[in-house]
Amino acid sequence: MMNHEMFAGMDFLWMLIVGAIFIVPAWRICQRVGYPGPLGLLIVIPIANIILLYFIAFGPWKNVDK
Repeated sequence: MMNHEMFAGMDFLWMLIVGAIFIVPAWRICQRVGYPGPLGLLIVIPIANIILLYFIAFGPWKNVDK
């Protein structure tokens, strides 16, 4: 039988990795459309992530590169 205590710290590490996978692109998207980058942190909060996506998709874009 495996000792699960030796993997106890891995949960936090996986949360950081998965969080970074979602936060970094959301941060960059917010910056590119003219909103503050930290707004991308909402992507890891349930329900707030859906609201953020709708806000970006249907809200006015302040800085559009052409």
